Amino acid sequence: MKSRARLVSTLAIGTVLVGGVGYTVAQTPGPSPFGTPTAAVPTPGRTIQNVRGERASGWADQTRSEVLGRHGMVATSQPLAAQAGIDMLKKGGNAIDAAVATAAELALMEPESTGVGGDLFAQVYMAGDKKLYGLNASGWAPAGWTRSYFTSRGLTEIPYTGVDSATVPGAIDGWAKLLDRFGTMKFKQVLEPAIRDADQGFPLTERIHTDWRSGVSLLRRDPDSAAVYLRDNQAPPLYSIVRNPDLANTFRILQKKGRDAFYKGEIAKAIVAKDRALGGVMSLADLSEFESEWVDPISTNYHGYDVYQLPPNGQGIGVLEMLNILETCVPKLGLNLTTLGARSPEFWHLLIEAKKLAFTDLEKYVGDPRFNDVPIAMLNSKEYAATLCDKIDPNHASQPGISVDREGGTVYIATADRWGNMVSFIYSVYDVFGSGVTVPGYGFLLHNRGALFTLDPTSVNVVGPRKRPFHTIIPAFVMKDGQPVMAFGNMGGSVQVQAQATELVDMIDLGLNVQAAGDAARFRHDQEPNRTNMEAKLYDLVGPQLISMGHSLRRADGSLMGGYQAIHFTPDPTAQVSGDDPAVAGVYRAGTDFRKDGAAIGW
Repeated sequence: MKSRARLVSTLAIGTVLVGGVGYTVAQTPGPSPFGTPTAAVPTPGRTIQNVRGERASGWADQTRSEVLGRHGMVATSQPLAAQAGIDMLKKGGNAIDAAVATAAELALMEPESTGVGGDLFAQVYMAGDKKLYGLNASGWAPAGWTRSYFTSRGLTEIPYTGVDSATVPGAIDGWAKLLDRFGTMKFKQVLEPAIRDADQGFPLTERIHTDWRSGVSLLRRDPDSAAVYLRDNQAPPLYSIVRNPDLANTFRILQKKGRDAFYKGEIAKAIVAKDRALGGVMSLADLSEFESEWVDPISTNYHGYDVYQLPPNGQGIGVLEMLNILETCVPKLGLNLTTLGARSPEFWHLLIEAKKLAFTDLEKYVGDPRFNDVPIAMLNSKEYAATLCDKIDPNHASQPGISVDREGGTVYIATADRWGNMVSFIYSVYDVFGSGVTVPGYGFLLHNRGALFTLDPTSVNVVGPRKRPFHTIIPAFVMKDGQPVMAFGNMGGSVQVQAQATELVDMIDLGLNVQAAGDAARFRHDQEPNRTNMEAKLYDLVGPQLISMGHSLRRADGSLMGGYQAIHFTPDPTAQVSGDDPAVAGVYRAGTDFRKDGAAIGW
């Protein structure tokens, strides 16, 4: 008798014999083997019908374990950019050097979200000083940006794109100030990885490719933008190699001549020439007279943890107000977030209602404090939060007092080093590809942060010469008893405040680790049209009950939820620290958002 194994034999190409019966088998693979894009299937991931596997331990829905390290850590939204920061740490650099090296790579690899034509904010914890420092590197409006400059053209609002949406870029001055004050390296070292990758090319990752495609129509309006960022008038294909030799040129100029080349030298002249050629009024003086500003972070205590934000013109104070409302008002309502838990519709109702109140105050009070008296102490007080409690109906959704929302495309970076220094760093060109206007020969585009000004003369954010607009990008930091706990942040316009507050509640009240907090389903409430976008599993869990409470809900995917990165420090009194090879007396634990392409990398 023949063995069972010999009962299956090939009769002909495409035919097999099984138990004496011939079967025809497929002679070609599926439409996109190994997930490779084709003309017929440009985004193969959208065709997958498999279900996800299960973790063997911990929370089943956590996407991966936290990343651990002792000598240093970098977490951001592009893995190669994170690796550039780790390389600086391995070469003896500190967390500040790593942050700027990572930022330079992201200017190349995530240009739809950030770049040297944008702005940045940072919080820096220096272990030697045991102190937290803040940097506001947001640019100001050109001197010619009077209200009448816009209204005389018949405009009723600031243009959303184009040169009349572009304020002075603050990012490069921010890089220089961070390195000069706290770094151990200069532009010569930290820009080298980005120069290499701009010349040789980098592979285009999945989420960045998706976002890149959404900016194609804007890029087509400017020939210089199309030349740098499009291929055959389309976004470069997924997984293709993208180069930007013009940006490498910009970085080499910065290596040789420093930040003044950008604000006073040849790059400044190119920015002004491009702006003027398109009818703008930016001048060399607008650039040369700009300086970013060191500021003192502001904070509130939430359930024993000190949460730090930068003061206005950013929206960070909204996180503090939201936390104050939750800490003050939830007990007054006879409720407890920990007891309710994230499977409770009341839990989400309270977060959404607190968000509405905080955002009403953001729109009413927050602008450039050099031009407005922003009541920071009031907005950040528990006493003021207590006056808002009666505006929360525990059983029914409210109508927001002011209905304004802001979009945004941003990158966030967290870094930490073996000496205990930590950086929370965020920078952006605002919305996808910013203004859409590229500076020829230098490989970067200008942001559209000026679009956040208004022409309403009664608004604190009305446009004005040398004024800074309201800003959405906010780096966060957490401390306890004077010791650093976590650098973290989110990207994504208006979602940043509500996401940060939710993640802190998840970690402090519900016990999620830093990876799980990023993986957990989130919401995004828009003041206009008073609608809450909720990720699908969360919508299915609590949506019907919230709708019955008067909430307008919409099922959403992760594209509306921004992107989260975090580095947490866990001290260990048994840790051995050597003078020859210093390491922090504990463990860095990092998380990265699966909604983006990023990575947390430890050393």
